[in-house]
Formats: sequence, C-alpha cells, structure tokens
Amino acid sequence: MKLDVDVLRYLSKDDFRVLTAVELGMRNHEIVPTELIDRIARLKHGGTYKVLKNLLKHKLLHHDSSKYDGFRLTYLGYDFLAIKTMVNKGVFVAVGRQIGVGKESDIFEVAREDGTVLAMKLHRLGRVSFRAVKSKRDYLRHRSSYNWLYLSRLAALKEFAFMKALETHGFPVPNAIENNRHCVVMSLVQGYPLVQVKQLQNPETVFEAILGQVVRLAEHGLIHCDFNEFNIMIDDDEKITMIDFPQMVSVSHRNAQMYFDRDVECIFKFFRKRFNLSFQESIDDNDDSDEGRDEAGKPCFSSIERSAGFLDRELAASGFTRKNEEDIQRFIEGGAESDTNSDSEGVDLVEDLNEADTVDGDSSHLLEQNEGYKCQGKEESCEARESSGSEKEVEENNEEALQNEAELVKNLSKQRRCAIAKAHKGRKTVAARNSYKDKGGRSSHNSKIQKQLSSW
Repeated sequence: MKLDVDVLRYLSKDDFRVLTAVELGMRNHEIVPTELIDRIARLKHGGTYKVLKNLLKHKLLHHDSSKYDGFRLTYLGYDFLAIKTMVNKGVFVAVGRQIGVGKESDIFEVAREDGTVLAMKLHRLGRVSFRAVKSKRDYLRHRSSYNWLYLSRLAALKEFAFMKALETHGFPVPNAIENNRHCVVMSLVQGYPLVQVKQLQNPETVFEAILGQVVRLAEHGLIHCDFNEFNIMIDDDEKITMIDFPQMVSVSHRNAQMYFDRDVECIFKFFRKRFNLSFQESIDDNDDSDEGRDEAGKPCFSSIERSAGFLDRELAASGFTRKNEEDIQRFIEGGAESDTNSDSEGVDLVEDLNEADTVDGDSSHLLEQNEGYKCQGKEESCEARESSGSEKEVEENNEEALQNEAELVKNLSKQRRCAIAKAHKGRKTVAARNSYKDKGGRSSHNSKIQKQLSSW
C-alpha cells in the first residue's frame, strides 16, 4: 500500500484518538466491535461513527461485518500512528521519497528540522512474497496466534536492539536513532547496495573485509543468516556497512553451522561471478588467512572461538537457551565447581579467576582448625551441653507438632461443618419432603370421625 503522507495533515485529534482505540482493541480482538471502539475513544455526541467513516474513506481502517460489525487497522493506519508519534517526539519533521522496498519492509527518506536526512524503515510482514514467517523467523517464540501488525512490531524492536548493540561493539552498521511500533529510524548510509556495483578497485580487500565481518559476528555469538550482496552497502571509498538484522540467531542455534556456511557461500559465489575473483590467489597473498579455513579457503564454523563477547546472551538471540545462559554465568563467576578428582590435576584458569575465592576458603579452613583445637580440652562439657540441648529441642518440637495437629483437626472439622451447611442450605430434609398436609381430604375426614367415636 502506497504511503500518502498528504492525508496526515488533514487528520484531527479525534481521528488519531479513534485509530488508537482500534489499536488498543486489537490486543484481544481480530476485528474490534464498533461498540468497543466507541467506549474506548469516548468521543462526545456519538462522534466516533462519523470519524470511523472518515478513516474508512482514507483506507486507514478495514470494515468487516461477516460475523459482527467491526473494524481493524490497516498498515497505512499503523504507519500514520507511528509517524505521528515520531513527529511529536521531534525525531523528524518531513517524510520524503521511497528509497527501498523489500519482501519484509519499505524504506523512506525523512528529514529533521536542521535538514539532516535520515532513513525510516517500516516493517510490513504478511506480504504475499513472504508469509512463511512462523517457520523462517522466531518472532512468535511460544505464541500460537498472531497478526501481521504485531509481528512487524516485534521485528522492528528486534532490529533496533541488534543495531544498537552492534554499533556499541564497533561493527559497521547504521546509527539507530528511534523505534516506535513497526518503525525504525536510523542514519542514512551514503553508499550503494553491493548488488548494484559492477566494478571495484580492490575486490580482494573488500572480499576479505566482508568475510572478516562474518567471522567477527560469530566470535561475538551471532550469525547474520541473510548476509548477501543485497544487505551490504559500499561507499565510494569501498568501505562496507551491514544492514537488515531481524533474522539474526545465536551460534548456539541448532542450525547455526548451516546458516554460517550459507552466509559464507553467498559471499564466495557473488565475488566469483561478478568480479572473477580467484580465492586461492587472494588467500596465498595473506599469511594469516589460512588459519581456521578449509581447503577451499572458507572459514570453518568449528574453528571459531567465542572470545569477543556474548551478544546473543545480551540480546536473547534465537537459539540461545536457558542452559547456555547458565553455562556463561558459571564461566563468568569463575567456572563450574571442579570434581573431587580434578584437584590433583590442577586448573590454572580457575585459580586465576577465583583467586579471591580461594583465599576466603583457606581462611575459613584455618578458623575451623582453631575451633577444633579449642574444643579438644573440653570434650565432655561440650557433649553434655549438646545432649541436653538436643533433648530440649526434641521436647519443643513434639509440643509444636501436637499443637499443629490440634489446629489442623479443628480447621478440618470447621470446614466440614461449613460444607455440610452449604450443601443443606435451601434444601428440605427427607422428612419434610415426604410429609404433606391434607387440607379437607379424605384422610382428614376419616380422622375426625374416629375422634368423635372415641369421645362417645
């Protein structure tokens, strides 16, 4: 759907109030009933229905009356809510042309008040070109039901978090500025997608730089999973910038090696076809490049060491489980506790990490020895005190147990009486149900005759 920002300037506060009411109602409704929208918006004199008609005309809402009369947000209405929030925050003041389109998002130029041009990415999951989100992305996690707007919001939030963390650790990524709903505002990369580049002055240098970023990501515990020529920007100085991060996973993911090998193969295949690059010659030129690579010159996933950090733990990347978190925490705190047989072998790393802990352990051991020496001369008195103290503790425990049992029996009997009273409440007894009064019947007439005969 085309983003027509001109409509935005003609929308009033009541229009945005109703849009927000529909958004709130979609938390637990696929189609929000009209009565619920009216109750949430709280417009005077029935103005909600007039506003709904106006929003429906601009295609910000979709009307559905198949089961009941209701509305739902469209992507255009969700765009307007995000853009309005960004403008109110002062992130940007103008929206320009569309500069990119993909199977999951649209990218537009936006401008700040001082004239700085930024990039605004609007996630649009649910397009016909990409609907296998549940099997190819981990946005849902344990959830079974979803809608596309909510998934787009999760994707934007995840990408913003990854961009912030990668920028902090010195990776060549855009500067993440703000996030709201399914919208991410970032700095505009001054470059071109690598797929549009036909010629490079130093293709070997660019190739090694790109491959180095793949390995460096893995050392930080992350795999891009979509690292190809479409998601790499290059400027006039042949410096690269990575983009598109929602699909990143942890190196602990069960398919991590497959994703890593696929990213590497995409880079090799592109440079082989586009620039006729001979990888064996470029590898022979660099002495250090042979380390951790196979015969074809590709990096080996098994040879990568996670020595740079645990970004997958910080960002809860897909595939990073609770067990991995416990292992890392154990490693940070000084390693797992060594077995009884491992003391003779000696673990230098654990001794270096836990130097303070070992000093505390030695001091406590010395204190225990001193206490033992003090008690050697007074064994009989200590034993007598311990025996008398143990007898008193046993008696006190028995008394407490008896009291607890009495209270328990009392509570149970009280609950039983309450239950019986509730069961019989409003119900007649058996005798009351079987007894009846015969007013003027045959049995009462016979009883009267018998009484008169007896009196005679």
